[in-house]
Amino acid sequence: MLTISLIVYFLGIQPYLTRSGLDLGALAAFSLVYGFVGAFISLAMSRQMAKWMQGVSVVDPRNPGEFSWLVQMVHDLARRAKLPAMPEVGVYDSPEVNAFATGPTKSRSLVAVSRGLLQQMNRDEIEGVIGHEIAHIQNGDMVTMTLLQGVVNAFALFVSRIIAYAVSQAMSSRDEEGDINPTIFSIVSLIAFNLLTFLGSIVVCWYSRQREYRADIGSARLSVTKDKMSGALERLGRVFEVPAQPQPALASMKISSPQGGWLSLFRTHPPISDRLARLEQTPL
Repeated sequence: MLTISLIVYFLGIQPYLTRSGLDLGALAAFSLVYGFVGAFISLAMSRQMAKWMQGVSVVDPRNPGEFSWLVQMVHDLARRAKLPAMPEVGVYDSPEVNAFATGPTKSRSLVAVSRGLLQQMNRDEIEGVIGHEIAHIQNGDMVTMTLLQGVVNAFALFVSRIIAYAVSQAMSSRDEEGDINPTIFSIVSLIAFNLLTFLGSIVVCWYSRQREYRADIGSARLSVTKDKMSGALERLGRVFEVPAQPQPALASMKISSPQGGWLSLFRTHPPISDRLARLEQTPL
C-alpha cells in the first residue's frame, strides 16, 4: 500500500472523489495503478515467498548431492525450452505429490518438487512433471496470469467505486455542495469490490485451466513423446483418487485441485481425465 501510495503521488493522480462529483479519469488512473502494481509486486516476490511458505530448500547446482539427477533433468529440459537462464531447483518436505514453478521472469524462475513426488513417481513420470513446469516458464504463464489478475483488480476497483457513488447518491441526502455519505460509499464500494473480484476469479481460473492444457502439451514436446506426461497424469489420477491422502497445499501452485459441482468454476487445474484426453487428441 505504501508503494502504491507513493506511485500515485509521484504520478500526480488526483483524488477521484471531488466536491463536484466522481472524476472518472482520476478513478481510472488510480484503479490501473492499484490493480497492476499490487499484482506485479506479488509476482516480483513470488519466488522468495514460495520458498518461505513451502519451506523450499534450493539445491546448489555446484554441489547437488543426492539431487544431482534432478538438477540435470531440470537443466536439460530448460535447455530444450531455450530458457535464457537455468531455473533454481528446489525440494520441499511434504508427503503430497506436487510440484510448482514460479518467478518474475524466465531468467529468474524456480522449479520445486515435493519429496512425496520424488518418492512416488519414477524418473519418466518426474520428467513429465518437470517438463510441465518448465513449459509454464517457457510460455511466460506467471507474467500472463499476473497481467490478467491486474486487469481483474483494476476493473473491480473502477466499477465498484462507480456503483458505490451511484448508490450513495441515491441513499444520501445531499447538500447544496453535492456531498455524499462517506460511510455508505465505503460500505457499498467494499461489498461491490469483493463481489466483482469473486466473479473475476472465475475468469482467472478458466484461463489458468487453459494454460495447464498448454503446459501438458509443452511437456510432451520437450520430451518428444506423450508417454512421460501421460504417465505422470495417470499416476496423479491414482494418487488423488485416494480420499485418505489429503492434499492441503495451495491449489494455485499445484498440479491438481479439488473438483465438484459449481466449485469446478474455481479450479485452477482441469480434471486429470480431461487433461489426458486433451493430451491424447493434440498432435505434437
